[in-house]
Amino acid sequence: MERIIREAKPTDIPEIMQVMAAAKGIMRQSGNMHQWSDGYPSEAVISQDMQLHGAFVVEDVGQVVGYFAFLSSPDPTYLKIYNGAWLDDVQPYHVIHRIASRPEVHGIFASVMDFCLKCDKNIRVDTHRDNHIMQHNLLKYGFDYCGIIYLLSGDERLAYQRILP
Repeated sequence: MERIIREAKPTDIPEIMQVMAAAKGIMRQSGNMHQWSDGYPSEAVISQDMQLHGAFVVEDVGQVVGYFAFLSSPDPTYLKIYNGAWLDDVQPYHVIHRIASRPEVHGIFASVMDFCLKCDKNIRVDTHRDNHIMQHNLLKYGFDYCGIIYLLSGDERLAYQRILP
């Protein structure tokens, strides 16, 4: 299988939205009923990721099978952390948001993490309390749970960080 990760283009949006819909299905089947609701993430959110040059697709043999945003710091929702602390709160970092994949495709999380950790050794990510799949993958991939952050909407998220030596 030929897997590549590349910056997303506006022409990828229809396939990205299909991936997002599939990822929402995975969430609902695993009991995560509240994350990514009310039309989130929308095409406008994906377009904003693109404007920041932080929108990426994962392709297998030319088909978009995954999506994620990889954005440089600072992330305004990460300025305050509760019931814990970041591993390092001084150095610049990148944030991974909106990791999504088709359910029949495996290894997307590892591919995304390998790509991101080659770009920056200091990575932060957050997830919904009900997203047990993501929590498991983050811990399995060496991320440390750091505490709770709040999105601009006020919604709570569990925050993680990994720093390579």
